[in-house]
Amino acid sequence: MTVRTTALPEERALLDLLPPAAPLSWVRRGEGLVAWGTAARLDLPAESERSGVWRFTAAAEWLESLFAGITVDDEVRRPGSGPVVFGSFTFDGRDAGSTLVLPRVVVGRRGGRTWLTVVGEEDAPLAAAPPPRPVGALRWLPGTVGEDAWTSTVARAVERIRDTGLAKVVLARDVVAEAAHPIDVRTPLARLAADYPDCYVYSVAGLTGATPELLLRRAGDRLESLVLAGTAPRGATGREDAALAEALLASAKDVEEHAYAVESLREALGPFCAELRAPRRPELLRLANVQHLATPVHATLAPGTATLRVLAALHPTAAVGGTPTRTAMEVIGELEGMRRDRYAGPVGWIDAHGNGEWGIALRCAQIDGARARLFAGAGIVGDSDPRAELAETTAKFRAMRAALTD
Repeated sequence: MTVRTTALPEERALLDLLPPAAPLSWVRRGEGLVAWGTAARLDLPAESERSGVWRFTAAAEWLESLFAGITVDDEVRRPGSGPVVFGSFTFDGRDAGSTLVLPRVVVGRRGGRTWLTVVGEEDAPLAAAPPPRPVGALRWLPGTVGEDAWTSTVARAVERIRDTGLAKVVLARDVVAEAAHPIDVRTPLARLAADYPDCYVYSVAGLTGATPELLLRRAGDRLESLVLAGTAPRGATGREDAALAEALLASAKDVEEHAYAVESLREALGPFCAELRAPRRPELLRLANVQHLATPVHATLAPGTATLRVLAALHPTAAVGGTPTRTAMEVIGELEGMRRDRYAGPVGWIDAHGNGEWGIALRCAQIDGARARLFAGAGIVGDSDPRAELAETTAKFRAMRAALTD
């Protein structure tokens, strides 16, 4: 297999280049990667343990074999050039569906420079694509667990936290949208990119969304991560917005939830890092629909550290699982009442040198034909109020609901 990367004098927006069939995306503020076509693909079966890492190990072995068999001509030589694989992993190891895709065509853009990567021979790699189709009328259906049942589940989780050593557990729920015709994934992608420019707008095998949470970015031995935990809505006025932000920063419940997430990341990254830096206090990350407590983390990886090994160690973070991790995962399996599939699992890309960007698949939907399954979750601690947690998930649904609504 041959791969060639060349500089590209292309000024069109990356998402405008995508054809309608199975688009791949990782874009933030107009930069990143878009891709299409399939040169190679790996779909992994379920493993035996909920917290297992076999899918990451199997993916790493497949990547090593794949990249070893590729002849590369790369005149750009930067992270994201040469052969690039897009991937997304299930939240629970016992779910099948973790997917890796080596696309036939990739267009990348970073720092004002654009490049084109082609696998094999493509006659017209940048052929004009038809414009995205409107979604049309939608029929909204209840998810796996109804709202009243979900709030009861949250109340049971709070009792479990108060009666045991569990500190935090994240509970998710879903809703379903049905259209009259197959949904053109490019339509919600474009809307998400416009409405949430500070998020990573992604699509891999139909899992489509805009995540604010960067699990890891690797360039050489440098690694970055962004911890998000603790959420409040945005205000209708500047004064109301500032008051909500102040309340979030002062909230003992949210600050506690955030501290668990930061400590979880520190413990996971520690064995792989020669150096790790994180501020003591969180800052605010403001998005169009919500605002989060956020802590940026910077680290230097030890020599020889494999990217997917770090990814396996980081997942699941306290922000999407809970604390302590194993206990939280058991409670999720017992109480949540649905399969998350690839929601809240790692999603992103990796190149042949181990460089890449991986986020947590949040604010997303699994789009299959005319059906979209939307997901949202909330962190439950001892002081959680079930109705307030329901409202938080409703606010998180808004990103994908708006992206799907004409």
